[in-house]
Amino acid sequence: MDTDRKLEILGESASQDVAGATDRPECRRKDIGEFIYPAQLSGGRVLRQLKVLLDNACPFSCAYCAQRAGRDTPRTRFTPEELSRLFASLVERGAVDGLFLSSGIGRSPVATMDRMLATVEIIRRRYDFQGFVHLKILPGAEPAQIERAAELADRLSINLEAPSAAYLSRLSAQKDLPGDILRRMSWISTAVRARRARARSHTTQFVIGAGEESDREVLGAAWRLYRQYSLGRAYYSAFRPIPGTPLEDRPRAPLLRQHRLYQADFLLRHYGFSPHELVVEDSGNLAAGGDPKLLWACAHPELFPVEVNRAPRELLLRVPGFGERTVRRIIEARKIQPIRDLAELARLAPLAQKAAPFLLIRGKAARAQLDLGL
Repeated sequence: MDTDRKLEILGESASQDVAGATDRPECRRKDIGEFIYPAQLSGGRVLRQLKVLLDNACPFSCAYCAQRAGRDTPRTRFTPEELSRLFASLVERGAVDGLFLSSGIGRSPVATMDRMLATVEIIRRRYDFQGFVHLKILPGAEPAQIERAAELADRLSINLEAPSAAYLSRLSAQKDLPGDILRRMSWISTAVRARRARARSHTTQFVIGAGEESDREVLGAAWRLYRQYSLGRAYYSAFRPIPGTPLEDRPRAPLLRQHRLYQADFLLRHYGFSPHELVVEDSGNLAAGGDPKLLWACAHPELFPVEVNRAPRELLLRVPGFGERTVRRIIEARKIQPIRDLAELARLAPLAQKAAPFLLIRGKAARAQLDLGL
């Protein structure tokens, strides 16, 4: 099988993993551009990332996965030499800035992980590529392999897929959450803190809607990972049914649910929220019709309005429409002189009108100034 056909198969196989990729329109041509995804790094920089599997053979029979054992789909794999040469040629052409490398389990997790490491080693040493590499850690990888991965890659990840062992067992009979995944996540957390490590963060992914899990359960699992394993970020992938799998008749999960999870996750990571504070419906899912931060504020009238000139940073961060940058501007400005009115606040806060119902400015309701058009 030639390289182009392998890329077509293994690039398409990698599309299930959303970690690191921003939303992008569906490509209409079967060319190399179909497998290049924009990936957003910390600080907002976006790079063009080749996302590909090394091998799409897998002995596991995960109910949601296109690569599951026994499914009728073309199987192939790259050698480390083939994939590193292909990637280097794309870099030379200016087509890509980074690599996202994952894989099916192949013949064994240890052997396949060795081939993944060999691929990145060639890219780094022979082709002197010093750009961004995201390397997936396979369930079953050994501690020494994870240590080496942290030395070669810029980011590591291993996917939980489900919020608990009970939910994962319904999706995959072979995967053991504590042994296969959380143990490796612990090793990853240690490896990225090592002095020799190039990688400084690690991530995971949840498949949303493949089981009966609730948003509260998923966010609770993510929150524990942030606290216990120093996880850099969780990604949420709305389930889509794949023909030839046991879940092919299950409805597609709404993209709006995925979006609300990302909004809520941001509150956990940056705004000091905990999962039990978030407003959920009786099902345990976030309300599809409202921004989680706004719903929380509306559910706590005893806390609002707050005086913009005196409220602590922690409370200002919970005002709808205020982000970290806006709060920093407000705190710096009020050190010099009090903020006098909504018009002055609007120069510091682009979404001041959204925040106005929850604020006092020099003791007066900002909502009243909004009503007056001030």
